[in-house]
Amino acid sequence: MLTVLVLASALICGCGGGGGSTVGSGSGGGNTPTPAATPTVTAVAAQAGAQVVSLADTTSGATIYYTLDGSAPTTTSQVYEAPFLVASNMTVKAIATASGSTTSAVASQSFAPNIASGTLVWSDEFSNSGTSNALPDSQVWAYDTGFQCCGNNEQETYCAAGSGTAPCDPNTPNAYIDTTGLLHITARHLSGTTYTSARLKTQGQFSFMYGRVEARMMLPESQGMWPAFWLLGNNIVKLSWPGCGELDVMEHIDGSNPPPYAGGTPPGYDWIAGSVHGGTSASEANGTQQYHPNGFSAAAWHTYGMIWSKGQVEFYVDDPSNVYATFTPANFPGTWPFDQGPQFIILNLAVGGSWPGNVDGTTVFPGDMQVDYVRIYTN
Repeated sequence: MLTVLVLASALICGCGGGGGSTVGSGSGGGNTPTPAATPTVTAVAAQAGAQVVSLADTTSGATIYYTLDGSAPTTTSQVYEAPFLVASNMTVKAIATASGSTTSAVASQSFAPNIASGTLVWSDEFSNSGTSNALPDSQVWAYDTGFQCCGNNEQETYCAAGSGTAPCDPNTPNAYIDTTGLLHITARHLSGTTYTSARLKTQGQFSFMYGRVEARMMLPESQGMWPAFWLLGNNIVKLSWPGCGELDVMEHIDGSNPPPYAGGTPPGYDWIAGSVHGGTSASEANGTQQYHPNGFSAAAWHTYGMIWSKGQVEFYVDDPSNVYATFTPANFPGTWPFDQGPQFIILNLAVGGSWPGNVDGTTVFPGDMQVDYVRIYTN
């Protein structure tokens, strides 16, 4: 599970006038609005001096806006959606607004962890010290659920861990940690056209901006299996997709159905794609490159990673010094969305859909995506 060191939390608490209560301008009463309560900034230790920072406000219905560069926040700044990792020296500033209130005072907290480059600062090792399978840490992982919940005309129903909503079965969860410390995301064929799988996400619970993120995985390989390790911007709540930005660290589809990139690819071609997406729903901009060295097999253990820094995203397999794809604003065909705020992590195993196509008689069930760990390092 997520490793947490015991360090002192940083806490700022300020109150707007009237203890943060909202006083509207009543008719004929002559009352004037009071400020929204000043946001609180709370930090909980992660690893090696890094901290996971949360923002909160006591004013009902308040929206919190914040910056990470020490600049004064305004209502055009990033909207707070989820706790975020602080692993570099920075100053967090935040304000709150609410209906019937004026803008709060500014909360400000400086962090100076002084962490060396290449230091492990957050991880989920999927540890399990018990004698039976365990569910993923609910403090880290949430779930997308339902049939065709997420577009692409996929065949699976995504199940939350332990869900008893049909066709999900709490006795055979689609996401579990075995006793050796491996996360399994398992796609099952129950009957006819009924398939189940899982899509884990840290949305609303953990996010980060910049750093090197990687996961060690072994992937299922057969028609219609689509395992992925990727990120979406916290601001998807406000901007929707693809304006929030999407970073695909690893996507894999069986080699018998490679993507139709320029020049084509031969049958049996085993490949990994590293992709970035942005733009608008009417005009999506994306960039994709393939990793496909001779002898590569996604059915073996590999480490899939991304190095994310301001103005640049790089992808690698196994060795962070051997980058196979680099994206920058200069080679991205649209507005660059990857410096606008933290993103959350997704691990999922899709079944069928418009791409890569539905399962067939050759598809192997259960499909099992195994994850040894997810780790974040400083750049």
